[in-house]
Amino acid sequence: MSTTRHLINRRRRLASVNTPRTAAPAPAPRAEPEPPRVRRRGLPAALGVLTVLLGGFATWATGEAAALRDTPAAGNAALTDIARTSEVKGQVTKAVNELFSYDYAAGAAADTAARTRLTGKAVEQHRAMLAPVRAQAAKQKLVLTTTVTHSGVELIDGDRARVLIYADQSNTRTAARKAETTYGAAMFAVEAVRKDTTWRIAAIDTLGAGS
Repeated sequence: MSTTRHLINRRRRLASVNTPRTAAPAPAPRAEPEPPRVRRRGLPAALGVLTVLLGGFATWATGEAAALRDTPAAGNAALTDIARTSEVKGQVTKAVNELFSYDYAAGAAADTAARTRLTGKAVEQHRAMLAPVRAQAAKQKLVLTTTVTHSGVELIDGDRARVLIYADQSNTRTAARKAETTYGAAMFAVEAVRKDTTWRIAAIDTLGAGS
């Protein structure tokens, strides 16, 4: 009996040795966490509108320049004289910033700008444009600020020039307990004439805005 039991045990040991062991399943690779998604918020609507306006202005100005190139360029220094073009652009830009800005507490500055920056029919045009501002300035304590953001010299013929203007404007009412500011934009053209070394605005073209 002991021999038989011994033989059975031996066979069991041999069977366990020869039986292939099932390999343990390899652990699944850990998935890398996805990076957090960044939410892209649209630009403010006001910025989009401003971009459209500036784009329209650029297209319009480019069209004007192309029309000039298609016509005889004789006498148009805007196409040939870089120094004169820069002079006109700089002086007219400064003039527009001063002429179309108004501080209720410093009306004398506006009067000085009108006297030194204007000539011809532009004097009356400017007076009419600023009349509503002057009428309400003291009561509402208005501060009007105009800043030229884009300009282009369309034509320079001797001592005369035409400049295209795009400007941002802010109008602040300080009479209330809390100041209120409104914003707007203006696009127009000016005719300028040179007297001595100064370019003065002789006419203001609102490009049909008031017609």
